Amino acid sequence: MPRLLVVHHTPSPATHALLEAVRSGATDPSIDGVEVVARAALAATAVDVLEADGYLLGTPANLGYVSGALKHFFDQIYYPCLEDTPGRPYGLYVHGNDDTVGAVRAVEKITTGLRWKLAQPVLSVTGTPGRAELDAAWELGAGLAALLAEGLA
Repeated sequence: MPRLLVVHHTPSPATHALLEAVRSGATDPSIDGVEVVARAALAATAVDVLEADGYLLGTPANLGYVSGALKHFFDQIYYPCLEDTPGRPYGLYVHGNDDTVGAVRAVEKITTGLRWKLAQPVLSVTGTPGRAELDAAWELGAGLAALLAEGLA
């Protein structure tokens, strides 16, 4: 059974709401045959990454960059996973108060180095997530889980 690893840093109500929407989409009952495992970025390990078939990453944009917690995650898993995870699909959601460009760019550079492939459009949210943003987060989770379930990612 394919495994989707959700790695997140959720220090604010906004990032927590996005995480819940992503998880709800990824675990929708209509998507059969995917195990969804969520790990806080500071707790996720290289073993978690190696055991997963795809990744959904969530972070706030902090001072124009990815959160320190998600950066720590990448620092811990980069070399142990570099040769065994190329081509694996990932999705990304980023929340910022007014800008997410630097955080998105940082994750894109790191995942390019890992040779992961972006399987769903990046969800970039500024300000308080409304219904449209939460629906988009749900779609991100459901879309990536469905790709894994169908063997398309």
